[in-house]
Amino acid sequence: MGKWTIPSALILLCLLSLLSDQGRKLQANAKEGAVDPPKVEDNIGAVPHGLQTDSDVVKRESDSISSRSLRNNAEKFEFQAEVSRLMDIIINSLYSNKDIFLRELISNASDALDKIRFLSLTDKEVLGEGDTSKLEIQIKLDKEKKMLSLRDRGIGMTKEDLIKNLGTIAKSGTSAFVEKMQSTGDLNLIGQFGVGFYSVYLVADYVEVISKHNDDKQYVWESKADGAFAISEDTWNEPLGRGTEIRLHLRDEAQEYLEESKLKELVKKYSEFINFPIYIWASKEVDVEVPADEDESSDEESSDSTSSEEGEDEADKSEDEDTEKKKTVKETTYEWERLNDVKAIWLRSPKDVTNEEYVKFYHSLTKDFSDEKPMAWSHFTAEGDVEFKAVLFVPPKAPHNLYQSYYNSNKSNLKLYVRRVFISDEFDELLPKFLSFLMGLVDSDTLPLNVSREMLQAHSSLKTIKKKLVRKALDMIRRIADEDPDEFSGKDEKDVEKSGDEDEKKGQYTKFWNEYGKSIKLGIIEDATNRNRLAKLLRFESTKSDGKLTSLDQYISRMKSGQKDIFYITGMSKEQLEKSPFLERLKKKNYEVIFFTDPVDEYLMQYLMDYEGKQFQNVSKDGLKIGKDSKSRELKDSFKELTKWWKGTLKTEDVDEVKISNRLDNTPCVVVSSKFGWSANMERLMQAQTLTDASKQAYMRGKRILEINPRHPIIKELRERVVKDPEDEGVKQTAQLIYQTALMESGFILSDPKDFASRIYSSVKSSLNISPDATIEEEDDVEETETAPETKAGKDGADAESSDLKDEL
Repeated sequence: MGKWTIPSALILLCLLSLLSDQGRKLQANAKEGAVDPPKVEDNIGAVPHGLQTDSDVVKRESDSISSRSLRNNAEKFEFQAEVSRLMDIIINSLYSNKDIFLRELISNASDALDKIRFLSLTDKEVLGEGDTSKLEIQIKLDKEKKMLSLRDRGIGMTKEDLIKNLGTIAKSGTSAFVEKMQSTGDLNLIGQFGVGFYSVYLVADYVEVISKHNDDKQYVWESKADGAFAISEDTWNEPLGRGTEIRLHLRDEAQEYLEESKLKELVKKYSEFINFPIYIWASKEVDVEVPADEDESSDEESSDSTSSEEGEDEADKSEDEDTEKKKTVKETTYEWERLNDVKAIWLRSPKDVTNEEYVKFYHSLTKDFSDEKPMAWSHFTAEGDVEFKAVLFVPPKAPHNLYQSYYNSNKSNLKLYVRRVFISDEFDELLPKFLSFLMGLVDSDTLPLNVSREMLQAHSSLKTIKKKLVRKALDMIRRIADEDPDEFSGKDEKDVEKSGDEDEKKGQYTKFWNEYGKSIKLGIIEDATNRNRLAKLLRFESTKSDGKLTSLDQYISRMKSGQKDIFYITGMSKEQLEKSPFLERLKKKNYEVIFFTDPVDEYLMQYLMDYEGKQFQNVSKDGLKIGKDSKSRELKDSFKELTKWWKGTLKTEDVDEVKISNRLDNTPCVVVSSKFGWSANMERLMQAQTLTDASKQAYMRGKRILEINPRHPIIKELRERVVKDPEDEGVKQTAQLIYQTALMESGFILSDPKDFASRIYSSVKSSLNISPDATIEEEDDVEETETAPETKAGKDGADAESSDLKDEL
């Protein structure tokens, strides 16, 4: 019995000691709250163990959140009308993809970080010190309060900025987006109009924006989207140092955005290529060693004691081992987890980037998250005196305002980086205006960092960068055509197969031309250096294209033997041009004629004089040559008297010449422009100009030439009449009417429509055998009797009769 007394006493003492230690640890843990996840107010956006929020702040915040009402001491404002309209559309929208709110907030945060980093190039102090200097985006969630928070350490907003940017002053994009939304119903485009912030109301019914700018105090903007917002100086939240924190109090139906997995998925999907680190305050389970439980220790000790019969020394050794007994358990901890660790695409080798990554990067860069892919992209590195990396994209659709105020606005869509630092997205010097529809970025290692924007714009390297970008852009566009099976008519089928996936590439260049064809034409007008390269990209319909677009190279391949000129005609529509009398002989002789129906084509052809050694010839102008006619000299001589007489008859019509035509087949005559004057189509366009100068019009219009068809019976008969009696007034009237008819059929505008109408009516009289002296029957004159003013008595009587009639009815 004595053998068991001492070991049992020792074991009892050990158990009491273990229970005492464990109790103290549990009590300490309860006081420190180490296991509980931190609240959003606990140093949001800061590193763990940073500034803490005191209990009074927590209470005040909880009261404000629970009431969902604007703070009483805040300054109240009304939303500007367009903003209210926009918010109503968003709040009442049935749009199913509510995920877009997070990408818009992250995009705005990235823009704010870009701005402060740019300012820091010339003033390092704007970044501050410690955590404030870290350029990053942080996301936190609080399931208990149903709150999602996003913080950046960007430039921040002053009180005035909060009012302007988030409420009272409507930006131009607000109205444009509302119109687009009402026509398409697609909220996905919201970021392209600069109003992406308001997408938060897809998921939140109460929003707080806490912001601190270096030049102002910290303020809180808050709104329930009920037509009003409030701003107050922030004296209760943790000091941000600098930057903006947005707190979304989520609706009940938006609780899915309080799940870490959902937020990680959205960041991966939409914001993977943001240039700043994006962190989430994520939970994580780790293995932690803790003392073993009492029951487990007791069982082990009991088992050990019953099996130990080796004496007191062995028992003491067993007791020391039992005292150190521990076990491993799962414990939840929180830490910042980075979500976007992908290296910038433009810094990687093009061979290492997949098509899917390019498409995702395009969507992230342009804020266009539609299902359509860019038509093409070009990723390249330029080396030499000027080194830079660039990625260019051709968007699937042209911007709605691409050609509005074309020459009076800067619409560059390229972002300029210098050594991975974002500088600006408003450098129109990087690309010419006609290529302003391209999206992308340029990252230069040659340009200086710490200089003003004005000095950067004047830097000599920009010209070299622009030259190389234009060349690469045109190669990229040319590649769209080269890979389109529809562009390979008449080529070897093997070449078509090499172009890639036919189904995906088929019709791509036609789509490109329909969206951006006008830009290519403007490029030919503006860029003399690349005019020939741009001309290869031209597309148009012709008399032989069967309703499809064709190119100048294809036209030349179909030219007749001996044909020296490229024939074209301008007008309002293809249907109108197909019936033009200018084409009669050309069609009969199987010549191909290009149709130019865009108003800009008239200006285009003033700059595009030739292509591949072939001159362009407008078939509605003087100087058309169609082979040789052996009988031309004889015809001219036989109609010499008629042409001379007709020119004299039309001396008041500013007709320079009347001559035999080589372009007519079944039309009596046409009116053509002088070789260097305006065509009929150009005259109409210039007359439609609001600020046109009439005096210059008269000069540029040039002389008109009447060409007659010597084989037509009307012309033959007119010649016979003129030979018999050149002074016959009837013949003169007929000649005048024929000219005016030809003038109108040729596309010109009559200067005196009344005179033309009178001649037509005279001709109708003649055909109906009505005497030219017949007069219009006079109508009978009926004297109008003045109605005497109604007397008061008469009026009263009429009113009485009217009242009696109403009673009878």
